[in-house]
Amino acid sequence: MEVDNAAEQHRAASSGLQFQLHPLVLINISDHHTRTRVTHGVEDVRVMGCLLGSQAGRTVDISNSFEMRFEAGSASEIDHAFLVKKMEQYKQTFPQQDVVGWYATGSEVSGLMDLNESPIFLRLDPRCDPTQKDLPVHLYESELHVLDGVPSFTFVAAKYSIETSEAERIGVDQVAKILPSGTSTGATQLTAHMTTLHSAIKMLIARISLLHQLLLKMQSGELPYDHELVRQASGLIKRLPAIDSQQFGQDYTTEHNDTLLAILLSTITKGAAACNEIVDKCNMAFDRVSLKGSSRKGGGGGMGSTIGLPLGMMGGMTGPGGYL
Repeated sequence: MEVDNAAEQHRAASSGLQFQLHPLVLINISDHHTRTRVTHGVEDVRVMGCLLGSQAGRTVDISNSFEMRFEAGSASEIDHAFLVKKMEQYKQTFPQQDVVGWYATGSEVSGLMDLNESPIFLRLDPRCDPTQKDLPVHLYESELHVLDGVPSFTFVAAKYSIETSEAERIGVDQVAKILPSGTSTGATQLTAHMTTLHSAIKMLIARISLLHQLLLKMQSGELPYDHELVRQASGLIKRLPAIDSQQFGQDYTTEHNDTLLAILLSTITKGAAACNEIVDKCNMAFDRVSLKGSSRKGGGGGMGSTIGLPLGMMGGMTGPGGYL
């Protein structure tokens, strides 16, 4: 079965079905393509997989996906044994989900009509187009059409909507925060934020330097005067004395001291917590030692536990040197 580009432009699905696509499917397809591309070292790589979902009335919910094995260069050479085993495993874990179709990063797919009588085809375009506002995802629905007097199944473009749950929103938000280094900790995020601020400040300094050089050239006569630009620069300079005022200095000092105090309190809290943990460990260790000592010496008529104690703690029982 093929996806005809002309049919994609001039035909639309007439079944009236509503398709709901979950972000997990898009993340799985993107991750599958990225891993395959990095593993084989080829930019133009093609991946395929099955779509899992359920249908309630006229609404088809596409909520998950899994990868498929196939021979490179031939979509019909699919490992059906692996595919059937994978479907059985997912059916045991998610009995309410069925295979509703498949996905690919190409435009020609065949050999899967025996898995679903009316499959869905999801195509992801891995090429990045900065001018495109929509997702590079195209959904097609299979319909029976009569072409040249012969009835055959054809893919027609279908509209879809992105449907998310609360758990998926949290997961997508976490994925969006992951940095290229592969971590998403608070310290790393703070470092990235500070790096962004540093880059912004460097850009501001570069633009101020460019404006300063332009004004110097105007003053020396190398460039003609631009009165509008000079007025804007003058207005910008007149704002600077407000920063050097006494009130600004006091506010800045107060804010700086508050920040240092918060850092000091957090350091003291961490130190106190560490000391408390060490004390708990020492108490636990000494309790175990004392319990072992009392169990070994407790059979001596109550006298084993008094060995080595000072005179004042013995209640008058003395020995040579004031110790037993």
